[in-house]
Amino acid sequence: MEYRTLGSSALKVSVVGLGTWALGDDFWGSVNDSDSIMAIHAAIDVGINLIDTAPAYGAGHSEEVVGKAIRDRRDKVVLATKVGILRTKGSFVRNLKPESVRTEVDDSLRRLGTDVIDLWQIHWPDASTPLEETIGEIIRIREQGKIRYLGVSNFDVELIERTRALTEVVSLQPHYSLLERTIDKELLPYCADQKIGILGYGTLAGGLLTGKFKEIPKFQAGDHRDDFYHFFKEPVFGKVQKLLGVLGDVARERGKTVAQVAINWAISQRGITSALVGAKSATQAQQNAVAGEFTLTDAELAQIERGYRDAGLAG
Repeated sequence: MEYRTLGSSALKVSVVGLGTWALGDDFWGSVNDSDSIMAIHAAIDVGINLIDTAPAYGAGHSEEVVGKAIRDRRDKVVLATKVGILRTKGSFVRNLKPESVRTEVDDSLRRLGTDVIDLWQIHWPDASTPLEETIGEIIRIREQGKIRYLGVSNFDVELIERTRALTEVVSLQPHYSLLERTIDKELLPYCADQKIGILGYGTLAGGLLTGKFKEIPKFQAGDHRDDFYHFFKEPVFGKVQKLLGVLGDVARERGKTVAQVAINWAISQRGITSALVGAKSATQAQQNAVAGEFTLTDAELAQIERGYRDAGLAG
């Protein structure tokens, strides 16, 4: 497994990280907590040290599962969670008011069973709360030793700049994959130039970039992938199938899976520190980790880029 320094921090993180939204058991279909814990253990055992979670994932359930899984492995983990989105009666509510921020950090520490959060990320901007008030409270929390570093998620360049004027920001967590490249134009080069780490989420596009979906799937109740991702609708779905053919060619030549190639493509892009990938089982975690153990050649990256453009996915 390859490890990279996260932005201006002292954190060394695996290039493949474990995303745990699905382990919240309330948005990506049903999961079993025992399977989730085995997936986390398997990820750690094969070298994945970055585990990313959030209070919004299952109204704290994901954090609880992560806390149970790392109880005797805390020293092997770079623990990342978030602040600013609360799950209330099935809705996601943004709240970065200082009093809510204070409550959230203590709740997260309790659920995670730890004394300190390595990377605390503002989950989404909250336009109803002055940024200065939020950051002021976060600085006090950091001074208390409850968090080590601050990151942001789903911020644009302007908001990152405003935040950096108040305190250090070591990372950004945006939506990023072969199918979602909005940050290529401005955010990716900005963060690379400013030495801000990037942890991309949605790396496998809800499983579509594994190549397992040959037809538009009908997801079970409780699985909202087709709502969260627009890739599961035409005409995008058909275009993705063309790209998957190219990924399949590269995968066969390298003796890898399509998913491993898609993950490796993400971590091969300038500015990307780590690709966050979900896993509901130990096998999935182990297979994902392989993507951090090889390097696509320039020729293979160019082949994938041509396939992306030939499929009509660019622009």
